[in-house]
Amino acid sequence: MRQFNKIVSVDHTKLQDWALQELEKYSKTEVEVYKDYPSSQDEIIGRIGNAEAVLVSWRTHLDREIISNCPNLKYIGMCCSLYDDESANVAVNFARDKGIEVTGIRDYGDPGVIEFIVSDLVRLLHGFGENQWREMPMELTNRKIGIIGLGVTGRLLAKCLLPFGADLYYFSRSRKKEWEAKNVKYLPLNELLETSEIVSIHLPKNIEILGKEEFAALGSGKILINTSLGLPFNEAAFQDWIKDTSNFAIFDGDGKNALDGRVLKHTNIISAEKSAGWSAETETRLSEKVIENLKNYLSRN
Repeated sequence: MRQFNKIVSVDHTKLQDWALQELEKYSKTEVEVYKDYPSSQDEIIGRIGNAEAVLVSWRTHLDREIISNCPNLKYIGMCCSLYDDESANVAVNFARDKGIEVTGIRDYGDPGVIEFIVSDLVRLLHGFGENQWREMPMELTNRKIGIIGLGVTGRLLAKCLLPFGADLYYFSRSRKKEWEAKNVKYLPLNELLETSEIVSIHLPKNIEILGKEEFAALGSGKILINTSLGLPFNEAAFQDWIKDTSNFAIFDGDGKNALDGRVLKHTNIISAEKSAGWSAETETRLSEKVIENLKNYLSRN
């Protein structure tokens, strides 16, 4: 198997130590590993230097200018999800047009996200924490729950909720007939919002799906859950909706990051400081998938 002339882990990718040691097998020179986040384009370019391969977390952007100024690059390994160019922190299409392989990973933090959603939802329905959704404690049984985005996370949530007897609906860019056969019913977006008591959003970054009209359709006495990176809704429209004290919102650390901190002071917003998708198991899966992507590239080239 061939080696890269040099591999750089350009920021804190959270790769485990065994994976960083494994990288040495695939680099002719010592692998450069950074455990912080660069503050400027020039710093990123300086860190990459003449390296042929770079590994990067979701927090550092590798845009066209950076890629153009690193002419030796042959491989960019994203230590995060890669859905499409629009939601990526790397100029994926631009890099590929220049002959640079770009890989990302999926399905590494989803179980923790689902555990967070179910845990906080049960606490809110029963009043096990500071808030209680309705006057009487409620079960998940027969709750009308809408899932926006039936990708890996959305499907895992549906799989988890079905045994509780929840009445499940979904909205997605494409129909998922195999899940409809399991009694997860498809509804157009506004109909899903009107029908559901609880709505959980699972979308890639930079997709805004809920605006003023959609929040009006969602209405009062509802629960909105967001664990997506960034805001999949218009913030001003959300602020108007959450002023209704019969509404509740649940966010993990990633889901709330882009929100104005003043909004989070609402007593009917439940937010966690931590990312729900991060755990020891997540870190292991991330490390394994990143190494596997790099090995697969080298075996083909």
